[in-house]
Amino acid sequence: MKKIINLILGRASIIALFILLQVAWAIAVLWQFSYKFTYANLLFRGIAILVVLIIVNKWVNPVNKLSWTFLILLSPMVGLPVYFLFGRSGLTKGTQRKMDEYNRMVSAYLVRDDAVERKLSEEDASVYNQSRYISEYAGFPLYQNTGTKYFACGEVMFQDMLEDLRSAEHFIFLEYFIIEEGEMFRAIVDILEEKVKAGVEVRLIYDDVGCISTLPPKYYRVLQAKGIRCAAFNPFRPIISVVMNNRDHRKILVVDGRVGYTGGINLADEYINRIERFGYWKDTGIRIEGEGVWSLTNMFLSMWDYITHMTEDCRKFMPSVYQKEPFVNDGYVQPYGDSPLDQENVGENIYLNIIARAKRYVYIFTPYLIIDNEMLVTLCNAAKSGVDVRIVTPGIPDKKMVYLLTQSYYAPLLKGGVRIYQYTPGFLHAKSFVCDDEIATVGSVNLDFRSLYLHFECGVWLYRSAAVLQVKEDCLNTFACSKEISLEFCRGRALPIRMVQSVLRLFAPLL
Repeated sequence: MKKIINLILGRASIIALFILLQVAWAIAVLWQFSYKFTYANLLFRGIAILVVLIIVNKWVNPVNKLSWTFLILLSPMVGLPVYFLFGRSGLTKGTQRKMDEYNRMVSAYLVRDDAVERKLSEEDASVYNQSRYISEYAGFPLYQNTGTKYFACGEVMFQDMLEDLRSAEHFIFLEYFIIEEGEMFRAIVDILEEKVKAGVEVRLIYDDVGCISTLPPKYYRVLQAKGIRCAAFNPFRPIISVVMNNRDHRKILVVDGRVGYTGGINLADEYINRIERFGYWKDTGIRIEGEGVWSLTNMFLSMWDYITHMTEDCRKFMPSVYQKEPFVNDGYVQPYGDSPLDQENVGENIYLNIIARAKRYVYIFTPYLIIDNEMLVTLCNAAKSGVDVRIVTPGIPDKKMVYLLTQSYYAPLLKGGVRIYQYTPGFLHAKSFVCDDEIATVGSVNLDFRSLYLHFECGVWLYRSAAVLQVKEDCLNTFACSKEISLEFCRGRALPIRMVQSVLRLFAPLL
């Protein structure tokens, strides 16, 4: 009963009700206006057709076009307001201009190493082309002199995080989508308070919508009172706004510029299995140490400067400032970020490049499998050409409607030769790819429309690093405790479920 009351009276529910009422009011006003005035009705329908023509002529995902076209033409009074609020992936022009300005200032310190790129090109031209795409279109360089360590679960990674936080002498940066008070975050805050007292600079960014049900409003003030410099990305207000459509979904921890973490693991107790929500919570992460950490630091500083309107000399946070000994050389490492500011879908294209160039196998972890036709065709073509393509999704869902939508993609993938597993012990929140014992990527990017097109994301691309085979080993272990899905599973679904899935597929980009 207490959980039900908290759900009804919680911050997220109340704000959702306010927004719903605002949207309903806008739709009702338009509806009444068009009902009473025939010319107004014709005008709205004309605007709907014009907007649809604009959408169709945009160079965006065709599935996205179809969903919005259907909704707008079905009911212009509903479709138009909803589209202008939630249908555009970009930020407002003013917000985008400000973010571009800060990105340019900070990114100026990202310098490509021609010698490293030339060395990779000589080793494998095809792999170099994948790396070159990240350098050219995401703006993040390729590194050597960077050690890697992969984590197959949150609780193991958490122990290493605590050790690295305790070792901090100069600065600590944290950027997370979800933070929740509990054992995990309390342990981190205790260390951060000690470090602040010792003169270490500590900064933390959290996404206000991501934390809408886990933190009270203006929680950054609580941390600021402890001496921790804290800022919330896009503080949420119960007023309908297009800016709320884009969230900071990254997970970044940087210590002294020499050690960095990312992956799918947020700062809440379910991620380290201190509490159970959907069975065992399986997540993955990666620790890098060395020159490559600079790209993660750069992403954090760009976001921090935008939120706080700061300008600073970023060079003082580079790995070489406090690390005087040589770093370990562990293959090639390329951290990358993805942003809704441009029309370049970096996260998706990295995934597509890995799949399309695979020779023997591609193993994939994703909590949500909501993909466009391009991704579906690429996966199936790889499987049809003899590549062993396997995808693992959760066995226990966190969102039942999204789970039904995920399962609706099983049939075409299975028919194309892709093998699909559901993680039997619980919920799989990992976002990892591994290919041919050579290439892997670990990060925050889900295989769904919001991650691929609307959110700020990050990851680490790896070639012949120690972490690559660690990801493969984790995949093999996970297959062993997962249930492989057959076409009979899809064909045996009840008709009402298949009908619901068909509707969900139509509106997949809107979810």
